[in-house]
Amino acid sequence: MSTNEGRLDRIIRIVIGIILLALVFVGPKTDWGWIGIIPLLTGAMGFCPLYAVFGIKTCPAKRR
Repeated sequence: MSTNEGRLDRIIRIVIGIILLALVFVGPKTDWGWIGIIPLLTGAMGFCPLYAVFGIKTCPAKRR
């Protein structure tokens, strides 16, 4: 499995994931915050399955 997310994309996903997970413990304390696990994990791994399905890559091209 190779990476298909660029650095900025990964950072944004991790931040959004943390913010969504925070909704479970603080603020409105809604269970919808658990959805934050998805962007957090995809940002940490650097791989998004939906990007792979649609052929999207936000990472820069590798140099040869």
